[in-house]
Amino acid sequence: MTERPLWQLGACELAEAIAAGEVSASEAVTAAVERMRKRNGAVNAVVDEFGDEAIAEAEAMDARMRRSGPVGPLNGVPVTIKENVDQAGKATPNGVTALKDVVAPADSPVVTNFKKAGAIVIGRTNTPEFSFRVTTVNELHGRTFNPWNDWATAGGSSGGAAAAVMSGMGALAHGNDIAGSLRFPPAATGATSVKPSLGRVPAYNPSAPAERGLLAQLMSVQGVIAREVRDVRLAMRELVRPRPQDPWMVPLPFDGTPLDGPVNVAFTKNTFEFDLDPAVETALDTARDALADAGYQIVETEPPLVREIAREAGKCLFGEVRKLMGKDIETYGSATINAIFRDYFEYFGAYEGEDLLRGLAKRTHYAREWSLFLEEYPLVLTPFLPHPTYAWDCDTGGVEGVTDALGSSVYGYSMNFMGLPAGNVPANYNDGLPVGVQIVGRRFREDLILDACEAVEQRVGIMAERLFERG
Repeated sequence: MTERPLWQLGACELAEAIAAGEVSASEAVTAAVERMRKRNGAVNAVVDEFGDEAIAEAEAMDARMRRSGPVGPLNGVPVTIKENVDQAGKATPNGVTALKDVVAPADSPVVTNFKKAGAIVIGRTNTPEFSFRVTTVNELHGRTFNPWNDWATAGGSSGGAAAAVMSGMGALAHGNDIAGSLRFPPAATGATSVKPSLGRVPAYNPSAPAERGLLAQLMSVQGVIAREVRDVRLAMRELVRPRPQDPWMVPLPFDGTPLDGPVNVAFTKNTFEFDLDPAVETALDTARDALADAGYQIVETEPPLVREIAREAGKCLFGEVRKLMGKDIETYGSATINAIFRDYFEYFGAYEGEDLLRGLAKRTHYAREWSLFLEEYPLVLTPFLPHPTYAWDCDTGGVEGVTDALGSSVYGYSMNFMGLPAGNVPANYNDGLPVGVQIVGRRFREDLILDACEAVEQRVGIMAERLFERG
């Protein structure tokens, strides 16, 4: 066992130590709760804390372990849940003051899978209003701070999740992603994640008054944010377990068949009309070299239609949002979020009627072109953003701010549109802040993406270790 404090240990380390009897679940959870109560006041990542309840649950789990052994692969591991998914008996406000009294009647499938694997939830994390900003702040709970630098965003919409796990408030943090929300926060905080494929992790909110729009269903996924790549892998193996509430989930094992020979990796630095920051270029070069040294075959080439896909994705998504969510945003949203949505609509556009239907139909063409490309190149190394992370209120700076914060992430929301998996891993440390890169892969091959992310992590190191040295 390491001499580090228990709250610094990753999910794999904790699970192994608890299963071996070296640490009790109650000790692990108590350490995370104490860290949360010490650090959260400065970070504001966890907005619904139930540490005493979690400690009592861990004590009961220890008693059960003494009788019959570990509950599951995440036995006793402390986790957080983003407060836009249902957890029985807890509020699901989605960052909106008017929804603060919406209490979940039952757990969402992702919470069920965490619990059945033995994880213990210590709190719920912050999200922006309607989970639709790339920074995390709202009138209900306030702003979540980046644990590295108060100036910088913690990312969004899973900014609370990333800030919590990077601060030691749990070894794993649930998050979700419709246009980058599992990748913006790791890029901002130095955490790591993989946006899973469409249909990979079961999703459903029992408290929802109606089903989500078709494109929201096709672009949104559930996942996890962690400090280490191996912890993402451990958690994802449990989150992909089928639940009958999601009829569109594809029940496949997480680990796929190994590929023969060196894996081809397509590599691009193209950021289109956006300037590539030298710090991001350094991160890309570092990741490329790490993969090459690990035995991957790197080929500098352009993946198909990226800019066109991003334009169509934006017009389709915000067309659906305007039609299905517009009235709720106008009625229940703050003046700030309404102004941001006006800027979204101006920058991205918003398809209506036949244009929206044709845009949705075109989605299959794009996915097919990428499917063919990924036959030759099973992995694609890309920028995620063309610049290091941005100021926390960048997206309040009019259309220019929205463009810089969300619009420039063309390799981000385009992958959601096609339902492809994409990981984010830090590959540089610049001016006191981490810099992430993205690795895209074939559908349902998140395991290949994580293999590549681990190769980068081995070269660059675990960013949380730098952060913990600061206290």
